[in-house]
Amino acid sequence: MLQNIGIPGLILILVIALIIFGPSKLPELGRAVGSTLREFKKSTRDLVSDDEPVKTQHKKEEKAI
Repeated sequence: MLQNIGIPGLILILVIALIIFGPSKLPELGRAVGSTLREFKKSTRDLVSDDEPVKTQHKKEEKAI
């Protein structure tokens, strides 16, 4: 879905966001989005790293059989 936006589409989105939120709220909004994405990535990394030892343990058991 986001693959077809292109440069003109991004500029249009930024202009609309600037009109709606104003120049004073835009940096706060950007920080909030960035911290949300950072927290999401951290959570997904933690979930994946928690699952990996279980997968490797199952592989070791299969090799032993």
